[in-house]
Amino acid sequence: MMTAVVLDSCITCPACGHRKVETMPTDACVWFYECEHCKTVFRPKSGDCCVYCSYGTSKCPPMQQSGSCCAG
Repeated sequence: MMTAVVLDSCITCPACGHRKVETMPTDACVWFYECEHCKTVFRPKSGDCCVYCSYGTSKCPPMQQSGSCCAG
């Protein structure tokens, strides 16, 4: 049984805590994200493929589907 891929993720800024729901791309990793509130640009934590895997409520679609991503 296949689980549906979640495309929306609430990303939380590690600098100020601002949260925003974003729709994740299905075909690419997001390596940089700028917080719309404090303008901090952040990158994935060590070992994660993208900012959604590090700071989002859902892993990126490739990780949800196969457990691997384009960065690996």
